[in-house]
Amino acid sequence: MSATSPISTHVSTPDRDPPTRRDFLFIATGAVAAVGAVAAVWPFIDQMEPDASTLAAGAPIEVDISAIQPGQQILVRWRDRPIFITRRTPQALKSLQAPALLARLSDPNSGTRQQPDYADNWHRSVNPEFGVLVGICTHLGCIPTFEPLPTDMPASESWMGGYFCTCHGSKYDLAGRVFSGVPAPYNLPVPPYHFVSDSKIRIGENPPNSTFDFSTIRQI
Repeated sequence: MSATSPISTHVSTPDRDPPTRRDFLFIATGAVAAVGAVAAVWPFIDQMEPDASTLAAGAPIEVDISAIQPGQQILVRWRDRPIFITRRTPQALKSLQAPALLARLSDPNSGTRQQPDYADNWHRSVNPEFGVLVGICTHLGCIPTFEPLPTDMPASESWMGGYFCTCHGSKYDLAGRVFSGVPAPYNLPVPPYHFVSDSKIRIGENPPNSTFDFSTIRQI
């Protein structure tokens, strides 16, 4: 097993000023412990990953989410794809239902099949608090950056937090729903997954009552 290289999430968006504080937290292979951090509000965690043979086989992976704090995101890989796992704050969950946001989304009700049946809801997840998304822009396959709303910045119609693709300007909210008027045509996909305990999820495997096939989504 090997840890991935740190990834920066800092980016300026056309709709708002960039956050002024950022935290980078890395988890080393073999120990769930921080080896470096900068005091700030929005950490980005690079999680331990399975070895290459496991990824190539497409086998399910288990991820410990107990260390994710509200407002944080970790990145893991499944089938060699980046998977974003985000713990959403109460403020973020409230914003996902705000009429001002819904009016700016291309597919606010997830009508296009980009998620399993058990994530076909307003938060596009099994548990509203935790978002699990395939981090590949549905335009040309770039990896969007995580741009949550800092705690000292009130939500506004211009930005309520989410994802921004620096390649061509596509934007998504914290449920992975794409904005109108951007190049990306579809919401970010939700992979098959389920909770095996309060602190662990298994990505690549449906819950017992679902037969969702990831290959049936409209576009990755």
